[in-house]
Amino acid sequence: MTKLPGSKPRIGLLGTGPWAGRTHAPALAAHPGVEFSGVWGRRPEAAAALAGASGTRAYEDVDALFAASDAIAIALPPDVQAPMAARAAAAGCHVILDKPVATSAPAARKLADEVTAAGVASIVFCTLGFAEPTARWIDEQAAAGGWFLGEAHWLGSLFGPGSDSAYAASPWRREKGGLWDVGPHVLSVYLPVLGDVTSVSCVAGPADTRHLVLRHASGASSTATLTLSAPPAASEAALSLYGERGRATMPGWDGALGAFGSAVDALLKAIRTGEPHACDVRFGARITEILAEAERQAETTAASA
Repeated sequence: MTKLPGSKPRIGLLGTGPWAGRTHAPALAAHPGVEFSGVWGRRPEAAAALAGASGTRAYEDVDALFAASDAIAIALPPDVQAPMAARAAAAGCHVILDKPVATSAPAARKLADEVTAAGVASIVFCTLGFAEPTARWIDEQAAAGGWFLGEAHWLGSLFGPGSDSAYAASPWRREKGGLWDVGPHVLSVYLPVLGDVTSVSCVAGPADTRHLVLRHASGASSTATLTLSAPPAASEAALSLYGERGRATMPGWDGALGAFGSAVDALLKAIRTGEPHACDVRFGARITEILAEAERQAETTAASA
């Protein structure tokens, strides 16, 4: 049964890693419109430490956290996230998912079906879709239309020489690379502006670098170069659109903390109105389908080289 939160909805957190500790937990603790109901993690000691630092309580029994919450935010590796999100939804909890929602198309579609069947609201936290001013810029470009080309490169240095990022220890990022970690960011801009992807081409570059060429339902095409292995001096995230009015370049954004607060607001609105948000679990599943096809093509091309 879907939970109907009171005046101050209770939101719990699954996950205790750097992303949970630096973004999810502080945003939930600071949000004036919600009660941070608790933390669960696969390592109870880490959950206790994060809960203590955030002014909430730790749960060793995840079902107990579901029972004490109206919604659940998830900061877990994608293929751990998917079954846990389905379990939360089945318990009647609305969900804020991280990107990608899963790393296989069948798993993503199954999750979307399960969340939909449970009748709960969902948000996929694609940072650019919730951060100011990028969210506003995306809406403006989608409304303007007339674009025929998109060009993006997201050159992260997570695995570059000398990197000391806490996220470099993430096994799933090490395995799946920039395609899966930063690819969702680029698609979260392209899809609402240029339309759904109708064809995908992808080839591998150095290390985890992947080069995508996409065709969109609007007739536009786009490109994206994605990596987590760029030299630090070459790191950059940029996206431009070209069309009837010339060139539009996506502005920068200031971290993820405020954006996550906006994602919480979006979830609360979806719960209140019953209207699905554009960046919900089905949108997240579509992103996974596109990336899975890109991965398949890159692997096939590499195997035949």
